[in-house]
Amino acid sequence: MSSRTYHHGDLRRAVLAAALDVIRTEGPSALSLRDLARRAGVSHAAPAHHFKDRCGLLTAIAAEGYDLLADTLADAPDLRERGVHYVRFAVEHPAHFQVMFQPELHRPDDPELLAARARADGELRAGVADLSPHEDASLMGMAAWSLAHGFATLLLSHNLDHPLGDGAPEEAFRALTGLTFTPAPGPTAGPRPAAAPGPAVG
Repeated sequence: MSSRTYHHGDLRRAVLAAALDVIRTEGPSALSLRDLARRAGVSHAAPAHHFKDRCGLLTAIAAEGYDLLADTLADAPDLRERGVHYVRFAVEHPAHFQVMFQPELHRPDDPELLAARARADGELRAGVADLSPHEDASLMGMAAWSLAHGFATLLLSHNLDHPLGDGAPEEAFRALTGLTFTPAPGPTAGPRPAAAPGPAVG
């Protein structure tokens, strides 16, 4: 075992960092508390002391991810930029992103996870607050989330390497939202016909 020593919080962080490295390169299924202890240079029992088991570790990663996502979304001024920030989060925190949206990996009743998810959900919903009253905010929010999450997932799995080339993913996503959420022009070009006069008043 390594001779390095950790304070209580440092050890937890060291195990989390080692776990994120494994997830980033090999995926969540490759996680092993025994292997993480070896990577962090601590006893086999040390990760279990902080996380109890593999599920507890993945739950902690998901909770941290939702908090980071909420922080990232909080600075976005509108719905489109929330989508851009969502993609940015996925690019900057790919290991968290892999774990967060696989509920079978988590403890569903974990209070920290529930609180962090609620906070991120609140930030996602805030982006639809400026929609026009006649628009279905719930459906619009679902469409925007689906677009951002799908784009981020395709990006991280390298399915967009060829279409994007050397282009910046965030700019590509901005252009995509413009195409998706801007109404298409009508079938006729030319000016609109004048409105029919209304009934006389008085």
